[in-house]
Amino acid sequence: MPGRTPENAPQPADFIPRDWAKVLLRTIRSGALSTLDRNTGYPFASLVNVTTDSDGAPLILVSKLATHTANLEHDGRASFLLAETGKGDALTHPRLTVLGTLVPVTRDSADEARIRRRFLAHHPKSKLYAGFGDFAFWRMNVVSAHLNGGFARAADLTAADVLTDLTGAEALIEAEEGAVAHMNADHAEACRLYATKLLGGPDGDWRCAGIDPEGIDLQNGPLALRLPFPQRVTGPGPLRALLKQLAEQARAR
Repeated sequence: MPGRTPENAPQPADFIPRDWAKVLLRTIRSGALSTLDRNTGYPFASLVNVTTDSDGAPLILVSKLATHTANLEHDGRASFLLAETGKGDALTHPRLTVLGTLVPVTRDSADEARIRRRFLAHHPKSKLYAGFGDFAFWRMNVVSAHLNGGFARAADLTAADVLTDLTGAEALIEAEEGAVAHMNADHAEACRLYATKLLGGPDGDWRCAGIDPEGIDLQNGPLALRLPFPQRVTGPGPLRALLKQLAEQARAR
């Protein structure tokens, strides 16, 4: 996606576009979905709940009755605007636009169980309607992204910049469901320490919502945080050792 950001434009020292983009992608739980109106061809924006697959690809759960679903059935090209909110001017907060093609996930797909589990872990209230016959999950095949981190902080990004490489991490992906359940059942205090001591989040009932080779997703009601790992993890053994190490660092603080 060639943009207007000058290729050699200087960036602030603390602005690392890939890292910022990945955190926004993994923590923003709702955003604007822009589809192409099937009748006019104009962009059609709607608000949806969103989360990510193991590799960071955006996931949504939508009804066939919705206009945006009808648009996607006609043309899957779409984009998400994922923005932080807070006090003051909204344009001072970082936001990420992700472009790609949304593809429906059929219920007999080998990926459906994982996608369903990950989405509902981040959006528990969606369990009320996720089983309805007219609802289905859609997954985006990302092609590019654009990050705006505020004034003089912008970058055009490729899919490889924002997604997580899962090569060689099959064992971790297979073990994720059990690892998440174990963290929430036996190590809830560690999750709270990660959020409050390592990430500066408010105290509360923090739980693990997802794990991938690059980090752990933490959630406390509507609040979401991302704890990036200091190194890539591809299996259950290294994951246990790293989570223990991070818990010790948090307690030391």
